[in-house]
Amino acid sequence: MIIRPITLTEKDQFNQVANHPLQSWEWGEFRKQTGLKVRRLGAFDGKQLQAGYQITIHPIPKTNFTIGYFPRGPMPDSTMIKALTSIGQEENCLFIKLEPDVALPINAQANSSAWQNVEDFLIKHNCKPGRPLFTQYTFQIDLTKTEKELLTQMKPKTRYNIRLAANKGVKIVLDSTDQGFKQYLQLRSTTLKRQQFFDHTEDYKWQMWHQLYPAGMAHLLKAVYQNQTLAAWVLFTFKNRLYYPYGASSDQYREVMASNLLMWQAMRFGKKQGCQIFDLWGSLGPDPDPQNPWYGFHRFKMGYGGQLVKFLGSFDLVLKPGLYPFYRTTETIRWQFLRLLAKWKT
Repeated sequence: MIIRPITLTEKDQFNQVANHPLQSWEWGEFRKQTGLKVRRLGAFDGKQLQAGYQITIHPIPKTNFTIGYFPRGPMPDSTMIKALTSIGQEENCLFIKLEPDVALPINAQANSSAWQNVEDFLIKHNCKPGRPLFTQYTFQIDLTKTEKELLTQMKPKTRYNIRLAANKGVKIVLDSTDQGFKQYLQLRSTTLKRQQFFDHTEDYKWQMWHQLYPAGMAHLLKAVYQNQTLAAWVLFTFKNRLYYPYGASSDQYREVMASNLLMWQAMRFGKKQGCQIFDLWGSLGPDPDPQNPWYGFHRFKMGYGGQLVKFLGSFDLVLKPGLYPFYRTTETIRWQFLRLLAKWKT
């Protein structure tokens, strides 16, 4: 197996082996537009590309150091770890954060020795458990089931809310236009204040939209009631999967349960697109704390009867062991400050 950089002429091959939107060529081009350096590597068996690896390089402000980020890629083997180490050294990385696209249903993990073997392998190769940037849990819905089966697996209250929204006259509209995306951004501002969290800038979102929509990866569904958009979701389709990365909703008419109908129509949209799995892009873990600020969002997703899965998690391939502990300490302090700031602003 040969590891080497990917060229522009190999874009289509790269996307054929990519397993997640964040590993797609288009996502890498979007991240370039936001000012990041993107490194792409391929594992070749002769001339045949077997696996692709896309890493973004993030400068640490006011230093000469960087952090590499390798989200939702294939599980690296020892040869790839060596190649990642070389990239990290070239880019002066403190570490490269690995968040592999490796997941198991919650009920299957306890009996999985392979899971433990993967963790042991990473730790053996200079990786340490890190602070997750990507949520470790998510719900996944099997879209190969019939609509009747999908409705049956939902919680009764969820089915009731779907019917209520439809009976109230809520309409779900596919509006993958710049105007539709602008409405999403307007609702996003309301959602950020209500949920007390930070998000990327509007410019970041626009660049994402203008890169992924023309590629057929990004779509926008919105829920309309009495000529007012109450909720808008950005959905990704990639390979045979549908993803729900971004959503926003209004504070108005919450009693008509527009988001419940929107989720159901998103599932139907995914089936029409030929998707087999609907990944809801994050949740809490099993037995979540009702006091957790994300509990309501988790419960909403849980109502649709998907399978709760856990990803391997976040591991930092440490390249500068003398500086790494100091960075982790300052990172913890920074996030504590940002949480306090978000609460103070509300």
